[in-house]
Amino acid sequence: MSQSITITAEDILKQVKLSIQIPDLIESIISRKIITDAATEAGIKVETEELQKAADTMRSLQNLHSAQETFAWLEKHHLSVDDLEEVAYMSIISQKLVAHLFADKVEPYFYDNQLDYAGVVMYEVVLDDEDLAMELFYAIQEGEMSFYDVAHKYIQDVELRRQGGYRGVLSRKDLQPEVSAAVFAATPPQLVKPIVTSKGVHLILVEEILQAELNDKLRFQIVSDLFSEWVKKKVDSADIIINLVL
Repeated sequence: MSQSITITAEDILKQVKLSIQIPDLIESIISRKIITDAATEAGIKVETEELQKAADTMRSLQNLHSAQETFAWLEKHHLSVDDLEEVAYMSIISQKLVAHLFADKVEPYFYDNQLDYAGVVMYEVVLDDEDLAMELFYAIQEGEMSFYDVAHKYIQDVELRRQGGYRGVLSRKDLQPEVSAAVFAATPPQLVKPIVTSKGVHLILVEEILQAELNDKLRFQIVSDLFSEWVKKKVDSADIIINLVL
């Protein structure tokens, strides 16, 4: 005989607490309140057609192609139709608030921070011994061995070794400051003199420097970064009163 178990709202709240999720949950609640208050202050409105379109997009993303599938999904997630509409509403006002606050700030921000969005195509071997790194550096420069030979011999990670130390396209923020400074000052293709960091001694081959282009993808990234930073500052400065008793 199957056991009958009753789950209350208090049980769910306690589980959230015991799962160490309360801080993240509180931050999400504060962020939502900040966004809705700012949208109201800015006079941002949402039309019925916009809500319908946003809800349709959400259903499409969840692969809900019929009313039956939608209601089953809502029941599974303990949501009502009104809840779904509220999610759609939050999505719309967030997008509109982003445009209201930062649409005219993207280009100035990009040109002020253009170097941060440049990319580098590079290969890397990280060694423990600086003397060995210098020896290999000169051996490659003098044509006694190739960077691939060094990568194949000294990289421990199997997949990275198979790729000859290829790290892909990286931005400045993906690299340690001392590595970034040397790499982006290189004239590709160039083998950079070994760089010592807390992670070891980096032997790097810079294949190409990719200058940033303000395309739609980068515009979206910049405006998202600006908005996230704005919300975080608002959250950090908010006077929060939590009424939570378990």
